Amino acid sequence: MKRLLIGFISLIAIQNIAHAQADVFLCVDDNGKKEYKNTGATKGCKRVELPGITVVPAPALPSAPKKTQAKSASSPADFPKVDEGTQKARDSDRRQILLDELKAEEQKLADLKKEYNNGEPERRGDERNYAKYQERTGMMKDNISRTEKNIEALRREISNLK
Repeated sequence: MKRLLIGFISLIAIQNIAHAQADVFLCVDDNGKKEYKNTGATKGCKRVELPGITVVPAPALPSAPKKTQAKSASSPADFPKVDEGTQKARDSDRRQILLDELKAEEQKLADLKKEYNNGEPERRGDERNYAKYQERTGMMKDNISRTEKNIEALRREISNLK
């Protein structure tokens, strides 16, 4: 209990550090409940003497060397190298994979938009409740939005290729 009290007083002291040694009062009400306040204007309050606050400055940052050397973009000598022909083949394969994914996403988008029918898709037999129909329509709209974002990302990725 004493540790908690000391910890609480320390917390109050830290919070009031901007007020440089602000007064702290311990107030006890009629029921015996103790409360710490920064004013002693109410009945049953006594000023608490707190030890002075010790401020320790942060350690100085190590000084950077005046001449900074730019790191070279080259890789270490023992780093495995890939010849130019192999890298071009890999880049070509990557481009083809991205183009295939783009084509598939565009086809998916066309199918979703056709089914969505400008916000009025055909109602199914299991959707007698209008809320279910609205939920399915909302999910379709989300799928269209997600597919459009995928297409945009694929186009951006393809444009970043050499």
